[in-house]
Amino acid sequence: MTLIKEITSFSRAQLSAFAGGLVDYGVMLICVEIFATHYIFGIVSGGIIGAIVNYTINRYWSFKGHNEQAHHQLGKFIIVVVGSILLKSGGTSFFTEIIKIDYRVSRLLTDLIVSFGFNYTLQRFWVFKNQIKTEN
Repeated sequence: MTLIKEITSFSRAQLSAFAGGLVDYGVMLICVEIFATHYIFGIVSGGIIGAIVNYTINRYWSFKGHNEQAHHQLGKFIIVVVGSILLKSGGTSFFTEIIKIDYRVSRLLTDLIVSFGFNYTLQRFWVFKNQIKTEN
């Protein structure tokens, strides 16, 4: 993959992650602030809904999916989402309960770490790997 294509792919994936992240964070806030649930429930709920947004954008725009690979990609994506939700829940809990930072800020800190260190890497090089090879 050329440097320009790599930068384009990375930029699109980041925009997709941002859109999914906004939905994710918004759902978490609604769950906690309006429905008075625990922030972990909000993280899980937001993570599921945000993941649907993120997968759809990544598949059809960021990494330009092919229909014959959809079921394989979705299975891999679900594994990444479960890992991401676990990391976000654990990280947010750590910063909130141990370090005593407000859950909203803890979540943002955790999201930054998980987004770049886990989500993008696995989506780019595992979930959507075959698509990127076929584009070259």
